[in-house]
Amino acid sequence: MQITIKGELTIAEIRQALYEKLHELEDDFAVRYSQGATLYVNPTNGLGDTVVPHKAGRAVNKLHSNGPYKSVADEHKI
Repeated sequence: MQITIKGELTIAEIRQALYEKLHELEDDFAVRYSQGATLYVNPTNGLGDTVVPHKAGRAVNKLHSNGPYKSVADEHKI
């Protein structure tokens, strides 16, 4: 399934739009699980010009996640 969010937006706006679409998917379509997801982000400078994020002088083009942080209580089912 593909979710498309159009327009140049702040990361906070994209986060909110994703939250709303995922909420809709869950509530309106009864989807409760997914086997992961891939999100493609096209970074800009706010004026429509493409930018490349850097860390320690190196271009960053991928970030990986193993899911959300789990608290100790979650780990021990408290």
